[in-house]
Order: sequence, then C-alpha cells, then structure tokens
Amino acid sequence: MQTPQLFLFDLDGTLIDSRADLAAATNAMRALHGLPALPLDVVASYVGDGVRVLAQRALEGAPVDPDLAAQEISAAYAERLTDRTTAYPGVDAGLRALRAAGHDLALVTNKPAPHARRLMDHFGWTPLFAAILGGGDAADLKPSPLPLQTAMQRTGHGPDTTWMVGDHHTDLAAARRAGVKSIYLESGIGHPGAETPDLVCPDFAAFAARFRPDA
Repeated sequence: MQTPQLFLFDLDGTLIDSRADLAAATNAMRALHGLPALPLDVVASYVGDGVRVLAQRALEGAPVDPDLAAQEISAAYAERLTDRTTAYPGVDAGLRALRAAGHDLALVTNKPAPHARRLMDHFGWTPLFAAILGGGDAADLKPSPLPLQTAMQRTGHGPDTTWMVGDHHTDLAAARRAGVKSIYLESGIGHPGAETPDLVCPDFAAFAARFRPDA
C-alpha cells in the first residue's frame, strides 16, 4: 500500500472552471466605471494571483482605485458564484478515489476564503478535505510558501509526503519555496512560467490515476 500523501489543491483552473462567473463579475466592476467589457479569455489570463491583482489587471490603467475595484469584483462575484461554474471532468471521482485510497486532501487557493468555502460546499467536497485555506486565512498568498506550510501544519504532514497540484506558475513556485513536490495540470487556465514541476499531467483524471492503490 502506498504511503498516504497530502495533496494540496489549487481551485480555479484545477478543480473548477470558474472563468465565466469571474469574467461576469469583473465586467460588472468595469461597467460601474464606464469601461467596456473584456473578453472571457482576457479575464481568465488575469486570474491566479488574488482578487486585488485581478482588479488591477482588469482596470488596464484606468484611473480607479484597485482596492475599490477589488471590493466591487468580490461583491459582484458573490452574487453569481455558482451560476456557470463547473467542476472539471474527472475531479469529483478523482477526489473521492484519492480519499478512499487513504490520501489526505487540502485546498490552498488565492480566492477569498468565503468564496472558496461556498464553492467547496456547493460541489460537496468539504467533507473530503482535511483543511481549506483561501485568501485571508494565511498572512500571504501563493507564490508565498506560507499557505502551503499552514496546510501541512494543520494536517500533520511534512514536505516529504506533500504535493501541490495546480495549473499556474504561482502554485509551482509556492511548492518549490515550501520544499514540496509539484504537479502541473495542463488542462487548466494558467501556465508554468519559468517553473519546472515534478510531474506534468494532461488532466485531473490522469493525475488521480497515478496515485491509485494499484498504480
């Protein structure tokens, strides 16, 4: 039997496809300031580094306070959090299979913690997870190693049995800085940047299959 591992999961682009709802919320903010809507793929390219950075990027130089814009995006997003957001194929079955195999699961996302918890409840994943960490739960966001270190402390795992699973260079950089192994999912919305993951998988199902008891 495999030694139980701790898998730390990113949320947007890894477990869920939230692009449509994030784009709608971002464009709602832009509309408040008389700015035209941005295409979905443009907004998606701004996601991954927290809501303030999303707001700053989405303003594209417009003379608007990014802190105010971030609050407006967050409020608009709370109203449409699950309207068009879906789980990526294979995620639900994969999470349940990993947990049944004795592995521990934790969420480490830069999405504000209240939104992250609502989404986890919506998809029925909360009972599967030993820890759920969103933006505001740790003193810093990924690519800082602090959220990952906090998750390890809460679950009793060390770096030798911990993996960070994500779709963006912030996930990979946080893993490297925390001294844990990283898994990059090519099916997400991010990119690896200059980071080199320990394992690359085309999608979630392929990743989960690598850690089955019979694998």
